[in-house]
Amino acid sequence: MSMSDPLGDMLTRIRNGQRAHKSAVLAPASSLRANVLDVLVREGYIRGYNRVDVRPGVAELSIELKYHEGQPVIREISRVSKPGRRVYSKIADLRRVANGLGISILSTPRGVMSDAEARAQNVGGEVLCEVF
Repeated sequence: MSMSDPLGDMLTRIRNGQRAHKSAVLAPASSLRANVLDVLVREGYIRGYNRVDVRPGVAELSIELKYHEGQPVIREISRVSKPGRRVYSKIADLRRVANGLGISILSTPRGVMSDAEARAQNVGGEVLCEVF
């Protein structure tokens, strides 16, 4: 059976793993997921991730979660653009997450990037998720 929202599935795995105080979670690998994880690493929300080959042609991402003083670094992580309702935004119309304390992750023509990077390059796109 195919999954209708692979990115939403990965975000839920991260959310559930942090609620259970896991040190790492596994998610099926894809290039979009890896690009979103790159942004989370750059912004300091997760420690890192590794691509693990399970068998030929099948890979998983091992995501190392990050905690500060026993509390998860990611307080909220939510999907904005869903398969049934895509959300696109011009950079001028992009709202700030938690008054600038959080980030939005966008898929732009120049790649997947955070809202701060998109503002610096003056490019809009699909708002994938918000992290705080």
